Amino acid sequence: MGISQNIQSIKNTLPPHTALVAVSKTQPAEIIREAYDAGQRAFGESRPQTLLDKASKLPADIDWHFIGHLQSNKIKSVVGLAHTIHAVDSEKLLTALDKEAARRPCRQRCLLQVHIAREETKQGFTPGALRALAAAGALARLPHLQIAGLMGMATFTDDREQIRHEFRTLKNLYTELKQTCFSSDAGFCELSMGMSSDYAIAVEEGSTIVRIGSAIFS
Repeated sequence: MGISQNIQSIKNTLPPHTALVAVSKTQPAEIIREAYDAGQRAFGESRPQTLLDKASKLPADIDWHFIGHLQSNKIKSVVGLAHTIHAVDSEKLLTALDKEAARRPCRQRCLLQVHIAREETKQGFTPGALRALAAAGALARLPHLQIAGLMGMATFTDDREQIRHEFRTLKNLYTELKQTCFSSDAGFCELSMGMSSDYAIAVEEGSTIVRIGSAIFS
């Protein structure tokens, strides 16, 4: 199947509340344009300079999602351009993003990355660290950020029950924070989990955003 058919096939499996972000980070602008012409509007990039370059060549109504590890010295290229920054993984980065958004000024939408996998190479807050930040009120002292939810990546494994357990752990943490720290914030509404190999499990466990690349573009 081609890109258009792949996108439609995936969307047919998603419930109405789950959005598709096409991971376009390795794709040239002309391939992204093909997906855009098929109706896709949300794309994921992982390098600030590549995001800037592609955004300058492609339609202005694209919602760019920054899905890579973001260094503090690169945030100026991303804040205000990215619809959502997915992988905010430290208090230091939160503070830097809030400062940059205030300078613009804008209110930058972002997701907190939680480390749920057994692999040490994956990044993010531990659930305990995130609970501590919330309890200390640190997440409420960021007026120029819209913390829109949580994001996580499961272990790369064939053990589907392990993957399900990790996604369920993230969903439970999301529900806990929604009921406590973000109980009055309607903007805290996203759970970004699931990629090409495991998005079906993620959807079953409550994902509202799936990030899919190879199942669309290969």
